[in-house]
Amino acid sequence: MATATATTSAEETKRAKAGFPWWLVLIEGILAIIVGLLLLAYPAKTFVALSFFVGIWWFINGIFDIVMIFFDHSMWGWKLFMGIVGILAGAFLFNEVLRGALTLAYVTTLFIGFMGIFYGILGLIRGFQGAGWGAVILGIVSMLFGFFILANILASALALPWVFGIFAIIGGIGAIFMAFRLK
Repeated sequence: MATATATTSAEETKRAKAGFPWWLVLIEGILAIIVGLLLLAYPAKTFVALSFFVGIWWFINGIFDIVMIFFDHSMWGWKLFMGIVGILAGAFLFNEVLRGALTLAYVTTLFIGFMGIFYGILGLIRGFQGAGWGAVILGIVSMLFGFFILANILASALALPWVFGIFAIIGGIGAIFMAFRLK
């Protein structure tokens, strides 16, 4: 079993070396740590700034989604819909910076809460279909987590920058380790 894991890991590393420069992963890790530290030190200012850049990203991505309809006609309705939503959401986020950041935090918190409940229900179903009591317990915990977030939506939304900051630092450290592993 350990040999199969080592082989898989070596194959993943070889593929990553061939297609992705190690120094780019290192830069990504460093930037993630910097953003994470900024989110912890200046949560409101950093979250507002990140929301602004997310708005620009969504706006540009929405334009590209619509332009892609002319080159690839498959799923054109979905591309048009996503393009319009991206342009409108992006314009809102970078034109109404403070309100956009608050809306983004609120919507993200709603999404996380409902996903917790949804995954909890799926865990319960899987558990009762034979996946075992572990799936049932995780399903219950996930549902409780989702209900807690939705019951305390304002507090959860306000905590979002710190949560993202911690995840950014952890992800950045992981990316730095992966960069040196790729090298």
